[in-house]
Amino acid sequence: MEHIRSILGRRLRLGVIGGAPGSFIGEVHRIAARLDDTYELVCGVLSSNPQKALQAGKELGFPSDRLYKTVQQMLESEETRKDKIDALAIMTPNDTHFEYSMAALDKGFHVICDKPLTNTLEQARALVQKVRETDLVFCLTHNYTGYPLVRQAREMIVQKMLGDIRLVQVEYVQGGRAREVQVSPDMPRAWKYNPEKSGPSLVMGDIGTHAHHLLRFVTGLEVSQVSAEVGTIVPNRQVHDFAGALLRMSNGARGVFWATQAAAGVENSLSFRISGSSGSLEWCQEIPQRLQFFPLDGPAQVFTPNGPGILPAAAKVSRIAKGHPEGYLEGFANLYTEAAQAIGNAILKLPHRDYDFPGVVDGLKGLEFIEAALLSSRSGGSWVSTHQVP
Repeated sequence: MEHIRSILGRRLRLGVIGGAPGSFIGEVHRIAARLDDTYELVCGVLSSNPQKALQAGKELGFPSDRLYKTVQQMLESEETRKDKIDALAIMTPNDTHFEYSMAALDKGFHVICDKPLTNTLEQARALVQKVRETDLVFCLTHNYTGYPLVRQAREMIVQKMLGDIRLVQVEYVQGGRAREVQVSPDMPRAWKYNPEKSGPSLVMGDIGTHAHHLLRFVTGLEVSQVSAEVGTIVPNRQVHDFAGALLRMSNGARGVFWATQAAAGVENSLSFRISGSSGSLEWCQEIPQRLQFFPLDGPAQVFTPNGPGILPAAAKVSRIAKGHPEGYLEGFANLYTEAAQAIGNAILKLPHRDYDFPGVVDGLKGLEFIEAALLSSRSGGSWVSTHQVP
């Protein structure tokens, strides 16, 4: 991939919303943006508290004329600058993704947004329409698709190395919310326990959309119908921490989906198993440098980044020599770098091309899946089509 600086003669200028110092995901975004030296972080509003926003901007070294108290102030000021930002990265509570994305697009800025896309299906559809109208780049950070061996798995399926896909299984299991806690406004990330901010289903918006998108990305298939149960496992909790579902895929394959944040002791276990007529693939995010392939008529194989049998789609996002693990930050950075390539081409008005990073339609598909799962759960697990949600 040609470096963005050789295309534009400079780094892309990036503004950020949210992710104040001490925020896990904020620091991840900032590291990912800088890892390939494709972006220059020039401004931001890192807190909804104006004074904290100013202080956070100073701590990150923003110029004095780019210290902003509010998002509106930043967007209005940046719009008129000769050296205005090229893109805006959004890493705020879920209920503001729609508002800030729409505002950035209205000002002509490309957008990189944390998942989920929005909190409602209506908002997601409106945002898809806005991106189409503006013709701006929109990257949704389903970052697990940036791992080299996830790209390897997808390419193997494209090349029919598994034959016809018949069975799919995806799960995202965490234990971070296994304890019963008394929610207070001053506790870290308290907003997640507020459905008005976190959305209609915390577990589905937080990690279920990751699992759903990973399945779609790897297989190239859509979930056509779902029979689900979504609810709460931990006593006295007001938000969802469990979701399980049977799936019917667009090609007739059958599947199983499971997501929870209440599995005591589990860390961050996102995994998939895909079976076709000629073999199966298995991958787990906690061992991301290992993809297992089980051919129907041959010995099991293990693929590693830049190891034997690696395909071009995986090799181009592998960063280091074989035998060295590549992980979470590198996968996240791959999405930022691919988005930078698209943004650079858009600035120079070069022809559009297909990119691997998730976009606004992927976010819409995630919201359709959430809505279908919730409808199914409310009706006792009846089968609901993702194309029939209101």
